Amino acid sequence: MLVAACVFAALAALVHVYIFVLESLRWTEPATRRVFGTTEEAAALTRPLAYNQGFYNLFLAIGTIVGIALVGSNRPASIALIVFATGSMLAAALVLITSDSSKARAAVVQGLFPALALLSLLVWALV
Repeated sequence: MLVAACVFAALAALVHVYIFVLESLRWTEPATRRVFGTTEEAAALTRPLAYNQGFYNLFLAIGTIVGIALVGSNRPASIALIVFATGSMLAAALVLITSDSSKARAAVVQGLFPALALLSLLVWALV
């Protein structure tokens, strides 16, 4: 189950790197505006906020990747990093859905792999 947890955590990290790219690097581009349902004007106004938020996603992805990389050499630190980073991703997905129910699909995209990683870690720890 530890391998499954690492696979799900890696997928969660990839999703969050993609979100970083959208929010911090491509926020005002038409394709990104369609993904987030924003107008050109709204994207221009919220660009600094999106830029900042995208980096939060990147930092969570980096924490997850470092956690995965440490599995073989420092398992306690590895598990701590993976739990913290994927737990934060899942918490953010829950905040998204509770703040705007029309964002349910985005919350699932953001939270599914972190939830599966955490569930896999829980099963691994209990076995």
